[in-house]
Amino acid sequence: MYRMKLSHFNFDLPDNLLAEYPTDLRDESKLMVLHRETETIEHKYFKDIVDYFDEGDIMVRNNTKVFPARLIGNKEKTGAKIEVFLLRELNQSQRLWDVLVDPARKIRIGNKLYFGGGEDLVAEVIDNTTSRGRTLRFLYDGPYEAFREKLHEMGQTPLPKYIKRDEEEFDRERYQTIYAKHEGAVAAPTAGLHFSKHVLKRLEIKGVDMADITLHVGLGSFNPVEVEDLSKHKMDSEELHIDQVATDMVNNAKSNKKRVCSIGTTSMRALESAVSSNKTLNTYRGWTHKFIFPPHEFSIADSMVTNFHLPKSTLLMMVSAFAGHEFVKKAYQEAVKKKYRFYSYGDAMLIL
Repeated sequence: MYRMKLSHFNFDLPDNLLAEYPTDLRDESKLMVLHRETETIEHKYFKDIVDYFDEGDIMVRNNTKVFPARLIGNKEKTGAKIEVFLLRELNQSQRLWDVLVDPARKIRIGNKLYFGGGEDLVAEVIDNTTSRGRTLRFLYDGPYEAFREKLHEMGQTPLPKYIKRDEEEFDRERYQTIYAKHEGAVAAPTAGLHFSKHVLKRLEIKGVDMADITLHVGLGSFNPVEVEDLSKHKMDSEELHIDQVATDMVNNAKSNKKRVCSIGTTSMRALESAVSSNKTLNTYRGWTHKFIFPPHEFSIADSMVTNFHLPKSTLLMMVSAFAGHEFVKKAYQEAVKKKYRFYSYGDAMLIL
């Protein structure tokens, strides 16, 4: 089977199409609808998504919750400003965290970082993990709940790097799905950002059910692919939980020939990570590092909602595997021409 290479996923994306701000209302972003069978494209608004689903259809959504993972600290003695990005809690009782630091060259084992301008919160660097990665021990004696509260208080919304502005008050609410429940993501599952209470209510009235899974989005999805041969790219692991309720909902819909729609690439990765040998969904609790690129045979979902992704990104590769590379290429050319907004706060695509 012919395998695609990294260069196949490059395209020209004008900077002005990267969405710095969300639309005023969640469901008023644009929606491009791709019909795979006929290879036709429609231009709608997100609130029109309700028209494409019927009673008994299932939408699988990721209910992970973004935590304020970006901290700004100062290095002891020099006072140099250091950005710390919390990736993963390693040990609760010892307050150990896996983090990225910027600028990394200034941060060595033994250094102390001060947050909040004083002794409010102090962390010590105890290990180097990668060029930018460090392990920090937070020196905080209070109870764990108080420590987490302190992180929330000091932390900022981890907006993607392409957004050059500072965090604004609305970001805390808008860079979060309205159904976010289990905290643990350092990036939002952005396809879900378009869903408003109004759209969810209209889907519910129509008899469309929501199956909730939890995949804590890490930065791995956004790491650049640096190898031309995609089979050599390694995805970071992300924590995944699919319970029996979601599993039964999805499998019942499939056996009744109803539509199963994945809300976003994170939900799709979750579904494809828990497929049984007879192509049904299994429960799952653990980690996944599944990387989906063409060619790939999808087993569970037959439709998906997704945003418009960056050139050469693993997310674009997954969408191309699902909708067909040439068709997606054509759709993206159309998106650029019609000035669709790209990336996290951008517009949406529905693939049927």
